[in-house]
Amino acid sequence: MTFPWVGHYDPGVPQEIGPVSGTIPQLLLQAAQRSPQSPALAFLGRTITYGSLAEQTARLAQAFRHLGVAPGERLAFLLPNCPQLVMTLHAALCLGAVAVPLNPLLTPKEINYQLTDSGARWLVVLDHLLPKVEEIPARAKLTRVIVTGLADYLPWPLNWLYPWKARRQGMATGFKPGPDRLAWRDLLQSPPLNDPLLPETGDVAVLLYTGGTTGVPKAAALTHGNLLANVAQINAWLPQVRYGEERLVGLLPFAHSFGLTVCLNWPLSQGALIIVLPKFEIQMFFKALKKHRPTMLPGVPTLFVALINHPEISRYDLTSLWACISGSAPLPLEVRDKFEALTHCRILEGYGLTEAGPVTHINPIEGHRPPGSIGLALPSTAVRIMDPETGARELPVGEVGELVLKGPQVMQGFWQKEEETALALRDGWLYTGDLARMEADGYFYIVERKKDMIISGGYNIYPREVEEVLYQHPGVKEAVAFGWRDDYRGEVVKVVIVPQDGLQLTPEEIQAFCQTQLAVYKVPRIIEFRRELPKSQVGKVLRRVLREEDAGPGSQVPGNP
Repeated sequence: MTFPWVGHYDPGVPQEIGPVSGTIPQLLLQAAQRSPQSPALAFLGRTITYGSLAEQTARLAQAFRHLGVAPGERLAFLLPNCPQLVMTLHAALCLGAVAVPLNPLLTPKEINYQLTDSGARWLVVLDHLLPKVEEIPARAKLTRVIVTGLADYLPWPLNWLYPWKARRQGMATGFKPGPDRLAWRDLLQSPPLNDPLLPETGDVAVLLYTGGTTGVPKAAALTHGNLLANVAQINAWLPQVRYGEERLVGLLPFAHSFGLTVCLNWPLSQGALIIVLPKFEIQMFFKALKKHRPTMLPGVPTLFVALINHPEISRYDLTSLWACISGSAPLPLEVRDKFEALTHCRILEGYGLTEAGPVTHINPIEGHRPPGSIGLALPSTAVRIMDPETGARELPVGEVGELVLKGPQVMQGFWQKEEETALALRDGWLYTGDLARMEADGYFYIVERKKDMIISGGYNIYPREVEEVLYQHPGVKEAVAFGWRDDYRGEVVKVVIVPQDGLQLTPEEIQAFCQTQLAVYKVPRIIEFRRELPKSQVGKVLRRVLREEDAGPGSQVPGNP
């Protein structure tokens, strides 16, 4: 079957992108060689050229080598989107090391687990996040901690004002240097690395932590080839991209697979300007929009919801945008249509998962786009819909089953978890755990998630993580967590709790308890108390029944905890 907007596409038969070779650091090196004076990063008023970015990365790499970072070693970083993250990633990778991005919203307990599980021996951390690290047991196993601050890359006078403002907001700034705690600025005094030990295409580049069937976070081991293949697939899908002329908003966290590929690796391959935003703050976003007039905006549905509902949105000119990409959660049709009417810019809704680099499906930039569809499979991506019970029988067009895929962007496996890897990867096919269907025109639709993962504002939350914390509360007898539909975040965490006999609990008490052990986006936002939970004959809590029920009169806590 032929479609004029995407060329020839035969459902089930992948298009090819050809073999992929090279490494992630070469994206930066090639852009720096081709256009050293072109702007690479725009960060809160400061612009860094490709030549300067490559030179500072080479200095950092030399410092890392002097500290003992070697091929195969894991180097972690706890950073928001900032120039330091980009340099740390590329400096580590050009030494053959493995990068371990950590989400800055994680609690000390969660950071401790990921540092211990990955075996990271070096950590680069933002100064106001340092207190989280200082209280964890894994701190003693780190060879060196390198500390930086946002002020290190702010222009004057913001670099002078920032520490004062941060302290007023209760954030720690600065630190006391020591033999195992080094200053970022001191490392950049090293001479540039002249002989990088570039790894092989098949070597592991990053460990990205994600939830799983057991509820225990595990790291998807993605190779340089996996990440470069996903970049090549996106480039093949969007031939309209103009090298050196695009300006892309880097708002999605670079420590997340979506942000890493779509907001960092991909624009580097195109010599684009990345407008780096450390967080979503609406006035900061509008200021960047006015100054840089971006051409591309990757985001999650909550971003587009926030924009269309902002009272001042009509004051800003969004016509410079020609492509927006939405992923991580379903994009409501009403939100898509309102945003496109406002901007005259098409939103490309897609689908992916950390284990696949992450992008596997996306809608075309022009032409047919069925409502509710995640689009077509990317080039060189083969897709099957399999019987969800056995995973062994392929289903015909139109039937709902588990989405299973194969392609060069699919991970090597889960870090040091053979059983989990064997469940997810079978004969080279990745079993996504999502239920989907494919229609005769080759378009795919996600029906629901086979696993119980909650996706809130683009973040993955596994219910068991929340439940394990709830069960630590002495007043909780039974508890179950699940996703509850939310117009802004897509889903929020809802919990139903059975209190211990004779005890009275309050939603505020439960939230306060969870805040000490869970990242803010995992804290329950809706809390309901019941005398009992629906269960099967064998005593298994029927999460599905709770999810399908009406909200009812239970205790609920709206808004931010």
